[in-house]
Amino acid sequence: MYSVMVFVLAVAAFAWGLSLASYRWIALQNAWPMGAWQAQRPLLPLLIGLGAIAVALAVAFALGGASVPLVMLLGLIGAFIWVVLFKVGAQSALLLAPGAVVLLLGSWFVA
Repeated sequence: MYSVMVFVLAVAAFAWGLSLASYRWIALQNAWPMGAWQAQRPLLPLLIGLGAIAVALAVAFALGGASVPLVMLLGLIGAFIWVVLFKVGAQSALLLAPGAVVLLLGSWFVA
């Protein structure tokens, strides 16, 4: 049960991190509105997103087996759905990606 929870958190962190890292570019291409961080401080969301992706991949490598490609595939699908369905609401990844990383690291180090 532990590894399933860690796997799900890794997928969530990857998806929200990818969503966060790519939202500014997608918003500019589609003329979607951006929040203050995406518009005025574009480096911070990008770094937060890339950090979440890096942690998710590190944990997936630690889980071993087929975890890495599955985390990447499911995370890519999750990020696509998150951005396309929620558009401006996808900026909630600014809160969700770091939260998923904290939970992921906490569950990974505790057990």
